Amino acid sequence: MSQLLDLLNELDVVVDVQLFELALTHRSYAYEAGGLPSNERLEFLGDAVLEIVVTDHIYRTYPELSEGELAKLRASVVSAVALAGIARRLGIGPMIKLGRGEIATNGADKKSILADTTEAIIGAIYLSSSMAGAERFIHHIFDPLIVESLTVGDYSDHKTTIQELSARHGWQVVYEVEGSGPDHNREYHATVFIDGVARGQGTAPNKRRAEQLAARQAVAELGDA
Repeated sequence: MSQLLDLLNELDVVVDVQLFELALTHRSYAYEAGGLPSNERLEFLGDAVLEIVVTDHIYRTYPELSEGELAKLRASVVSAVALAGIARRLGIGPMIKLGRGEIATNGADKKSILADTTEAIIGAIYLSSSMAGAERFIHHIFDPLIVESLTVGDYSDHKTTIQELSARHGWQVVYEVEGSGPDHNREYHATVFIDGVARGQGTAPNKRRAEQLAARQAVAELGDA
């Protein structure tokens, strides 16, 4: 059983079996199966549900943020990179029904497919368990991402981007962090190594921020790898 099913059970979120299967049906599979329905409509619905729940939460929780800051925060949290990372953690990829072509090109780990399927699952949860069920699921998954984005002071999750690139290219990624200075004024220096080569460095008062800065430098160096 995947982490996703375990989580749904833990949160007491009921999902209609047929809707759940539909949420996992990519258009490539639907086409090869003779024109079955795909998850695209559920994806459309789930995208809207996710956006309103996240928007409402950050609007009410962070009154000190400006409209522009709220928009940047929301965009990072519901980005394709973030959604794909969630899908990987929940073990969604192996559950997706794909056509032969997508299977051959490792479609189960493609950012776009993982992100779209995650939104479709949210759509299925909404239809099965109403907004209350969708909110429980979304808050459990996305609230920590919001806090993380605010904690590191950067609304782009560069470590997730590096993870996505490494999955695509088969890279080995290692972060090394060293601390220095007294406890009351601690400073951390992080280096990210990709296949043994230092690609980015960052220094900050906490480890997570230092790693994010190192990852940001690596992303800039790697470009559209």
